[in-house]
Amino acid sequence: MATIAAKDVMALRKKSGLGMMECKAALEEAQGDMALAEENLRKKGLAKMDGRADRASTEGKVAAAVRDDASRGVLVEINTETDFTANNDAFVAMANQVAQLGLDQDDAGELAKTDAMQAVIDEVRLTTKENVQFAKGAIFGGADKKVGAYVHFTGKIGVLVECTGDASDELLKDLCMHISAITPAPLGLSEDDIPAEVIEKEKEIAKGQAIEQGKPEEIAEKMVAGKIRKYYDDVVLPRQKFIKDDKKQIKDILPAGVTITSFARYQVGG
Repeated sequence: MATIAAKDVMALRKKSGLGMMECKAALEEAQGDMALAEENLRKKGLAKMDGRADRASTEGKVAAAVRDDASRGVLVEINTETDFTANNDAFVAMANQVAQLGLDQDDAGELAKTDAMQAVIDEVRLTTKENVQFAKGAIFGGADKKVGAYVHFTGKIGVLVECTGDASDELLKDLCMHISAITPAPLGLSEDDIPAEVIEKEKEIAKGQAIEQGKPEEIAEKMVAGKIRKYYDDVVLPRQKFIKDDKKQIKDILPAGVTITSFARYQVGG
């Protein structure tokens, strides 16, 4: 059996983040070959983590990345098992790196997880021994589009907004801050974006309330229509009251020629 120097064990530990005994055993198995020992540790560690994939990952972080010219932006959510790991500097850095890697994707819409992203995630999986997973991601931008992003200081809520037209950085920031803070959170950009089953449920509740109050059918129907209008004002983004000035709706703060074309709001555990 090859003699394993303490400095080699320390070097492997620094690279892998694993314990001294694990690193020494890996080097002994690899006959002192550092590269082979590192590869074997990764394979064994990832296989072990894959076997724990059913463990709940309800904590995590949201991260965003936007190109300097605001032509493209990415929002990702990475989940893990404990808040302790989610708040670790290495975990936060990994989430930010995954978002940056997402900027390389060409097609806007749902962000596809790449091998490069998974490799970055796997490093944290190995060192924390937690079930770290790519939860979801979005990428916005393209010709004649401007993108803004915001992540709350807790890393639990993040927003990505895309506009056409000459949207200022300040406007994009205001839109992101509004979407992150407003309650209820917006569900769409138009009435058509709200699922029909959601509207039917709201109508059912409103009609039940009217009947309980003893209102005639005709009055009940008018009350339902009014409740639905109010519901749209609450959940359709352009119709929401601007959080910085509730005398205005979001559509009122958009300059001529500027249209919100997409938005995403991620909340860990939400």
